Amino acid sequence: MSTPPLAGAGMPPGAFSGTQAQAAREVNTASLCRIGQETVQDIVFRTMEIFQLLRNMQLPNGVTYHAGTYQDRLGKLQEHLRQLSILFRKLRLVYDKCNENCAGLDPVPIEQLIPYVEEDGSKHDDRGAASQLRFASEERREIMEVNKKLKQKNQQLKQIMDQLRNLIWDINAMLAMRN
Repeated sequence: MSTPPLAGAGMPPGAFSGTQAQAAREVNTASLCRIGQETVQDIVFRTMEIFQLLRNMQLPNGVTYHAGTYQDRLGKLQEHLRQLSILFRKLRLVYDKCNENCAGLDPVPIEQLIPYVEEDGSKHDDRGAASQLRFASEERREIMEVNKKLKQKNQQLKQIMDQLRNLIWDINAMLAMRN
């Protein structure tokens, strides 16, 4: 049995650290999503802390308020805002990297991602799915035809209503002239 070579035995000392650094740079999308989720949780926590500070902070109007306390709380608030800004930049980097990693992927229907067990009596066959697809497309075509006819009838009714409105207008105008 042979043992794996040590870093000092015939290999340069940085050989292992280079592959580890490369592996650390190539983070998969799932771990990026986990990092993004943790970043969002940090953002929410920091935001809650900011609101807590703002709620406890009073305006420096000089009434029973110390300028030193105000400056201390203002410094904490500015530090939290700076950290929040950093977290948002980190989240943007994670988001961009996830989009970059997923750019070449084809979207997969959710139904295909969920594994299920079929019973022997209820196996899906392609003929059943094809007939359902044909039935659905025929039904859709019929609905489209009915909608088209309905729009035509609505247009005809609108024209008739416009003609009646004009006729009534003319009759009222003649009756007004006679009086």
